[in-house]
Amino acid sequence: MGKVIECKDVSIRYITGDLKAIGLKEFVMRKITGKYHVTEFWADKHVDFVLNSGDMLGIIGTNGAGKSTLLKAISGIMDPKEGSIKVNGNIAALLELASGFDGDMTVRENAYLRGAMLGYTRAFMDEMYDEIIAFAELEDFQDRPFRQLSSGMKSRLAFAICCMVDPDIIILDEVLSVGDGAFRKKSGDKMREILSSGVTGILVSHSIDQVKELCNKVLWLDHGEQIVFSADVDKVCDAYMEFLVTKELPSSDEEIDALAVAQKARRAEEKTKKDKQETKRLEGILMKGKRNTAIEAALDIIENNAPEMLDMHEVGEWRRKNNG
Repeated sequence: MGKVIECKDVSIRYITGDLKAIGLKEFVMRKITGKYHVTEFWADKHVDFVLNSGDMLGIIGTNGAGKSTLLKAISGIMDPKEGSIKVNGNIAALLELASGFDGDMTVRENAYLRGAMLGYTRAFMDEMYDEIIAFAELEDFQDRPFRQLSSGMKSRLAFAICCMVDPDIIILDEVLSVGDGAFRKKSGDKMREILSSGVTGILVSHSIDQVKELCNKVLWLDHGEQIVFSADVDKVCDAYMEFLVTKELPSSDEEIDALAVAQKARRAEEKTKKDKQETKRLEGILMKGKRNTAIEAALDIIENNAPEMLDMHEVGEWRRKNNG
C-alpha cells in the first residue's frame, strides 16, 4: 500500500501581537511607546507519522493538545512552520461543522452555499439535495431561516453535506457526536460505510471507545508534543485513559506499557466492585422475592456463569426458606 499522508517532523506556530493580528494603527502606537512585542506559541512540535491507503488514524489528547491544529495543516488550511506534510488524494474535511453558514438565509439556500464552498457543482447539489435533507432529517425546515435551527440541527446539515462525496481521505473532528443518539448512530454507520470502501481517514474524538472501534493507528498528543504513534490502538488508548486518572505522562514505551496494564487492572477492580453491588441488590430481591421459579432459574444461570457474584450462604438460606 502506498503512502497517502506523510507528516515529517511537523511543527506549527501561532504568533500573537504581530501586525496582522493587531492592525497598522495599534502596531504604530506600540512601536512609538516601546510596547511592541510578539508572542510565539507552538501548537504542534515535531509530529511524525505515515498513513497508508485504508488506514484510519485516531488522534487523542486533552484539550489544547494540538489535535485540531494538526488537522487544519493536513487539510491545507494552515502551513507548518517546520517540517513537511505530503498528501496524495483529495480530502473531505469535516471541521467546525456549524461554521460557514448564513443565519438569514434559508436551510435550502445554506445547503447550496455550503456545497459551493466545498467545491460541489450546482448539478451535483441538484442531484444530491433531497438525499442530503433526508439524511439530516430536515425535510420540514427547508424554507426556514437557518438561525432558527438548533445547534444540533445545524451540525446535522453540515455533516450530511460533507459526507455525500467520494474522497480519498476523510478527516473528522468530533463530528460523530453531533445530534441526538439516533443521529449519532446513523452518522457513525455512514462513516463506517465510507471507511469500508478503502478511504484513508483521520478521526479526532474524545470517545476512546470510538477510536478503538474505528481506528487501526493512534497518535497521542499532549500540549503539542507527540507522545506516541502506534498500531497498538488498544494499548495506547488504555494508557491514555490511565493518564487521565493519574496525570502521569509517559516518556517511554515501557511507561506506556505500565499505564496500559494499570488501566486494565483498574477496570477489572471497578467491574468487581460493580458486580458486588449488583449482587447485593440481587440478593435483596431474592430474599424478598415471591416468584420462586423465575428466581431459581436466575440463580442457576448466575451459578453456572458467574458464581463469584453470589453469596452462596445467603442463596442457600433463601432456597431452604422457599423450597422447604
